[in-house]
Amino acid sequence: MDIRAIAMGLTFALMWSSAFTSARIIVVDASPLFSLAVRFLISGLIGISIALAMGQTWRLTRGQWRATIIFGICQNALYLGLNFVAMQTIEASLAAIIASTMPLLVALASWLVFRERLKPLGIVGLLAGVVGVALIMGTRISAGVDLFGMALCGVGVLALTLATLALRGATSGGNFMMVVGLQMLIGSACLFIAAPLFEDIFVNPTLPLALAFAYTTLVPGLAATFIWVLLLNRIGAVRAATFHFLNPVFGVAIASLLLGEKLGPLDIVGVLIVTGGILAVQLSRQPGSAAKVAAKPAE
Repeated sequence: MDIRAIAMGLTFALMWSSAFTSARIIVVDASPLFSLAVRFLISGLIGISIALAMGQTWRLTRGQWRATIIFGICQNALYLGLNFVAMQTIEASLAAIIASTMPLLVALASWLVFRERLKPLGIVGLLAGVVGVALIMGTRISAGVDLFGMALCGVGVLALTLATLALRGATSGGNFMMVVGLQMLIGSACLFIAAPLFEDIFVNPTLPLALAFAYTTLVPGLAATFIWVLLLNRIGAVRAATFHFLNPVFGVAIASLLLGEKLGPLDIVGVLIVTGGILAVQLSRQPGSAAKVAAKPAE
């Protein structure tokens, strides 16, 4: 994994993790599915406009269309839709922690379906990450977390895993921004159908809602997704997915800073364990990296 990929992964993780806090602010003053549908409609139209300005076209490969549709449904409609609903009753930090279990699911699916190998150090790193996540979650469960909301996040992370694996073939034909815009419109269409069926639509106009909505639409919604697609194309699904283990680090910290969510000693220990797991996984995916670094200057 080169320096550029690491920088992209860290940037993506920071943007992605901040979305849990902004989503928590949004669902206080607006119905979750409807607000998410509007967000994806705006982001999708902006993304397609940028793609056309960049000279990109609608001519996606068959693999790109298939992956874009799956990604739009699984990540945007299911994963984020379920998380938005869940954050009416659970903390943003807990939602971020549950999402960070996705790398283990991606690695497991890649091994079972695509026969990819994972070195022992990588397995140790993934297990360490899970232990760290479980430690943090344990403190929240003991505090009386809403189990239904937590279950919704669990189903959502399974959908996110499928979406990540689906993008394995979504970037080989280029048109990165067009892929981003189209999958957002697909998610928007699904959510506009689901919203009147599963919730009472309401919007309470407030300044926090406006700021959180604008931020979520442009930064985690558009910029982070674009970086994620590029990262998947650069280093693959399993390596890219390890950056989701940073979600507890950034997610808990941002929620604590902006929402006042409690950050206890066990949370800090869990974050340190997760960070160690990330390092182990990345080293396992970089055979002979130390020799390469010594022999070649950074790009």
